Amino acid sequence: MTRETIAASGESSGRADRGDAPTPPLRPGGYDPGDYAALVVRSAEEAGVPALLLMGVLHNEAYKPHHPLLERLWHWWKPEASFGIANMHRATFEQVRRAHGLTGRWKDLRDDPAFAVRTAALHLKDLDRRLPQRHVSRYSRDELLALGYNAGERNMRAFARGVPPGPMARSYLRRLRANRRRSAEALASVAGRGAAASETTPMAPTRRNRANGV
Repeated sequence: MTRETIAASGESSGRADRGDAPTPPLRPGGYDPGDYAALVVRSAEEAGVPALLLMGVLHNEAYKPHHPLLERLWHWWKPEASFGIANMHRATFEQVRRAHGLTGRWKDLRDDPAFAVRTAALHLKDLDRRLPQRHVSRYSRDELLALGYNAGERNMRAFARGVPPGPMARSYLRRLRANRRRSAEALASVAGRGAAASETTPMAPTRRNRANGV
């Protein structure tokens, strides 16, 4: 799948209000979280969270197929399964929905990658508000937020105090660190396209220049 730039619609609602995002491929091996880098950057900026963290979460959650049809089959086999390219469970989604007034439904995460990414960014924002400023030095703040995304707020706060993570959380952290380079490269490609566009597109005059007639 080629990377696509997601066009902005200019509206702000609880659903995927930033245009169409590519549907994950039916072939599981063809899915690349980097295809959503532009959407990740935009959603992270809106939520006020690091884009590298959000992209890292998408890479960590890429362990299962995300095509809507395959997620339906997965959910039929495992009713408590999570939905969307950011793998969000229903209870977590409902918390985010109430906190931010989202109009979408949990099942919409399955069919709407843009909505899934935006909801994940908002969840990371909520976790960041609840994470103490002081924490053990063995983890960065972003690593603790990623652990919170995976293991829940209560465990995140415990890890911040120094409680050792369990095997699943340790595995999640190892994958986050291993995926850091790939995440950074995907985001850099978006930044590179933006820089190229700015070189060919005349800059709009600043407010001060307009006042001076420049």
